[in-house]
Formats: sequence, structure tokens, C-alpha cells
Amino acid sequence: MNNLRQVDLKDKKVLLRVDFDVPVSDKGQIEEVFRIKKQKETIDYLISHGAKVIMVAHISDESVGRSFAALMPQLHILLGYEINFIKTVPEISAYLENYAGPALLDNIRQNEGEEKNDPEFAGQLAQGFDLYINNDFAVCHRSHASVLAITKILPSYAGFLVEEETAKLRDVINSPKDGKTLIIGGAKASTKIPVIKNFLDKADKVLVGGVIANDILKAKGQEVGDSVVDENAPELLIGLDLNSSQLVIPKDFNISEKKILDIGRETIREFCEIIKNSKTIIWNGPMGMFEDDKFAGGTWAIAQAIADSSAFKVVGGGDTISAIDKFVKIDRFDFVSTGGGAMLAFLAGEELPGLKALGYYS
Repeated sequence: MNNLRQVDLKDKKVLLRVDFDVPVSDKGQIEEVFRIKKQKETIDYLISHGAKVIMVAHISDESVGRSFAALMPQLHILLGYEINFIKTVPEISAYLENYAGPALLDNIRQNEGEEKNDPEFAGQLAQGFDLYINNDFAVCHRSHASVLAITKILPSYAGFLVEEETAKLRDVINSPKDGKTLIIGGAKASTKIPVIKNFLDKADKVLVGGVIANDILKAKGQEVGDSVVDENAPELLIGLDLNSSQLVIPKDFNISEKKILDIGRETIREFCEIIKNSKTIIWNGPMGMFEDDKFAGGTWAIAQAIADSSAFKVVGGGDTISAIDKFVKIDRFDFVSTGGGAMLAFLAGEELPGLKALGYYS
């Protein structure tokens, strides 16, 4: 990708796409600071090299009305800068003319043209800037204006986080098959099953839990009661060898009211033994409804086993990071991806629009 380190940034007006899409408590406290702190290296670099930085990001949490306004004091502390707040895109030009330090535009997705990848909106967003930097790996699988259309207008570069994400995930995909274990849980068969398909010939074992396990069990003819399943799973599972010896699905479960809500003790023992003997581990998705302590045993055991393993450990996904925060220290993992859907798309071998726009596949 285009190398940011070779750019003269002195007095350059930089539009920086960042990832501040974090969960917020009912009391207005940011509950997961990891992805915000991962932005700091690139922000520090730009500011220390004299760039004038305007950040754009989105936030999905309804408790703050999908706005960054109430979170600004916390962002100041986490980033170590006084961050000014810009409400709307038309206000950016005036701010650039009287630049008073780094600023953040309110939720970019409040603009209709963002998710439509509208070139006209991208043109409005680009006005007054010298270059664009994407440091938000988590949206690189999206064809949105601040990810894709903007790159047609401004000279565009990958931020350090995007560089790191692609390098680390590429390394685990290409690492030796011997001793490589993929662990997939959670739901959303449309994003998880393609990863399983891509890894069956790249990994020794693929361990499956959560709703994805329910999907596979049902496809194999096993009764799953009232357990949650993905409606489109049958068509997505076409072409996947459900009887592959590399595919390891649960043998027993923690069940409540006819619903599978966690993996059982025998499965935990089997999964943990495989993890113990692994050389490379990739984990995305909890084993069950870990938010409830009655059904957290599987996810807790897997998190502990991975943390204790001597393998190279890569994890990612919002629920997975939340589980890690709950059960073990995040620094016990070698690499924690900020991407959920983007990480899965990359691991599935898909071409991500945001990366392609930065020249990654050239």
C-alpha cells in the first residue's frame, strides 16, 4: 500500500478515517477503549510531523444517540489531546481555515451519502484536504464514501493500524498448516462459514461453537430444539464437508429451555486439549451466551486455554474482545484485531474494497 512514512506532512490538511465505534454504558462511559487506543500511533505520528488532522468515524451505540458529542471529554483523555468537535461536513472548511488543533467530525453515518458511497458527498467531504488516510481496518470491507469514494478524489494512504492488521492476518493465513487451529463461534453464518471453508485446507483443526455450531449440527440432522440458528445457513453450508476430520463440532452442551446456550464439559476438554497442542491459533466468536454467567463456562475455558497456550495467538471481533476483557487480560494475546466483519472477510480470502482502494491488491 502507499507508504505514509514517505509523505511530507508539514502543514498538510489530512482527512483521517478512524475507528471509534465503541460500546457505551447507560452511564455514558466508554466500555471498550482498546480500539480507540489503537488509533493513537497514527494520530501521534501525524500531529508530530506537523499535519492538520480532521478525523471522521462512525458510532452505532444508541445510548449516546449515535453521536460523539457526549464522549469528547473521554476521547481527550484516551488520546492525550484536546480534540475539537465538528457537527457537520459543511463546517469543516471553516475549521480548516482557522485550524485550532485536531478535530473529530460527528458520526459520519449521519450523512445519507456515506453508506451509499455517494461520490458527490465524498467530494464535499474532501473539500480543503490535501490527502486522505484510512486507519480504520474494521470498515475496510464496506463500500462507503469515507472508505472508498474518497480515494478517487484525494491521494490516499493506509494508516499504521491498517498496515499492521493486513500484515498480521496475512501471516496467520500463510503460516504452516501444521499446528494451526481456527476457532469460530458466535452467530452470522454469512460471515463465519466462508472463513471455515477457506481454512479447511489451511488449518489442522477448525473448532466450532455458538450459533454456527447449531447450524452445522442441524445440517447434519441433529436435533437442536429451540436453539438459535441462522436462516440462510443451509445454502451457505453447500460445498463444506461437514464430515471432515478437521472440523470439530461440540459433543455436549449446556442447555436451558430447549436451547443450546454453551458448549458442554466434554467439548471443553476436547477443545482445550487441541488448543494446548496448537502452534498458531485464530479465534473469532464466543462459544455461547457468555454475558450470562450460567452459560459463560465454555467461552471462559477457551479464553483461558488460548491465553495459557504457547502458540501465536490472534483474536478479533467485538464479542470476542468483550469476552477477553471479562475473563483474561488482553495483553496475553499476540495480536488482537480491531476488525469483526473485516477480519472475517480477510480470513475468508475476500477482496476488501477499502484495501483495494489503497493499492493492497495491486
